[in-house]
Order: sequence, then C-alpha cells, then structure tokens
Amino acid sequence: MARSAILNIMVQAAAKAGRNLTRDFGEVENLQVSRKGPADFVSNADRKAEEIIFEELKYARPTYSFLMEEGGEIKGEDGQHRWIIDPLDGTTNFLHSIPLFAVAIALERNGEIVASVIYNPIMEELYTAERGAGAWLNNRRLRVAARRKMSDAVIATGIKTTGTNNDARTLKQLGVISPSCAGIRRTGSASTDLAWLAAGRIDGYWEAKLSPWDVAPGLLLVKEAGGFISDYSGKDRSIFSGEVVAGNEIIQRSLLKSIKSIN
Repeated sequence: MARSAILNIMVQAAAKAGRNLTRDFGEVENLQVSRKGPADFVSNADRKAEEIIFEELKYARPTYSFLMEEGGEIKGEDGQHRWIIDPLDGTTNFLHSIPLFAVAIALERNGEIVASVIYNPIMEELYTAERGAGAWLNNRRLRVAARRKMSDAVIATGIKTTGTNNDARTLKQLGVISPSCAGIRRTGSASTDLAWLAAGRIDGYWEAKLSPWDVAPGLLLVKEAGGFISDYSGKDRSIFSGEVVAGNEIIQRSLLKSIKSIN
C-alpha cells in the first residue's frame, strides 16, 4: 500500500519506539517500575518510548502540538495539528511478559483524527489508517466483521476491578451483555481492542474512563474499516468523553442499547 509522507513519519516513529520496547520486553524483571495509581504501572521502557516518538515527530514537524500520556500537553506554533500519543498501551501486560501491547499514535487536525498508527512490535502487526484511505494491517485492507447477531459475536471490554463506581457499572453491563453474546474478551490494551475490531477479530467493544490517547488512534481505524463508534449516549465524542461503544452498525447499536438500559 502507498502511504502519505505524514503516515510514513508516524510509522517510522512507532517502529523506532517498538524496537526499543522489544529489547526491554525480554528483560522485564530488570526494569525499574513505579506505581502511578491503581493497576496503572509506568516503567523506564514507557518513558523511553515516548521520548523516542516525541523526538522523531518533533524533528519532522517542529510546529505541531503534542498530547502524551506521560509528558502531557505541549503547545506548538501550529494551531491546527496535534499528535496524540500512547507510547506503551498495555503497560501491565508488558510488565508481565504478555505480548499484547502497542505503540499508538494519532494525528489530529482541527479537532478531527486524520491519521493513525497502532504497532505491536512483538507480533509484528502494524495497523495504519488515513481519513478516506481505509484501514490496513501491514499490507492487508481491513473491514470490520459482518456478524449481525449478538449471539454470534465476541465482544471486548476493559474491567479494571479497582473498586471504583465505574468498575461496578462495568460489571452490571457485563451481566447484561455477556449472556447475549458468544464470548467476552479483555486484552488489557484499548488500542489493541480497537485494532482487532477493525481487523474483524472481535465484533464489538465497550469501555469507559479512557483517555484521549487510548481512543484516538483506534477510532480512525474502526471508522475506516467500516465500523461505528460512539460514546455511551450515542454521540460522536468518544475521544474526550472517554466512553467507547464500537462495532459494525448492527452490533454497535445492540451494545449501545444494552448499555443505555443500565445507565
């Protein structure tokens, strides 16, 4: 597939960060790890990956703004473009030697996501999307799965089980959705969930209390693969509401109906 100059820049940054993560992945026990909060670990590998991405993107587009998981928001001279970055989505998986994690980068232009990269360096899976140009896994065009019945669908979610009100709500939702579908999956990486949805590996996904860097890269992938995505009220503002309900048109609608019946 032919990539634009901007997408090539993003892929190169993700690949460079991915090489660093791959080196560290086999030496997880030697990493110095600190706790940021409940079930939310941060490691030297996480910070280094973000530094690599920042330096690569800053060099290529010095006037663009940044929104990063570790580094926060950095305003650039360009008021139209902003990079949204999760250098290691699935940190807890990484620290437990579970190869389900990703480097995730999105480019926002005037409030709209126009390019995305999600890269799992261990599985050598590179997901890319540009607005109007489709979603891709390596060199294969992606489409969301076409299953129409919830009883045939595999659905992913995130269950943090940290005793918050959101966890209690998710468990209630799970009690309604789980009996209606073929199975529930929890990967531990929102970017992976959305990439797998775009690839047709799972049929639907819902989760709340997400950050913009958890949602933005996968959001464009899902849309460009023919999927639908909204917040819990059905509106198109998942990036900043932190709520995601996604699937093909029918599965997304069914998931949303179940979620609304509880809230």
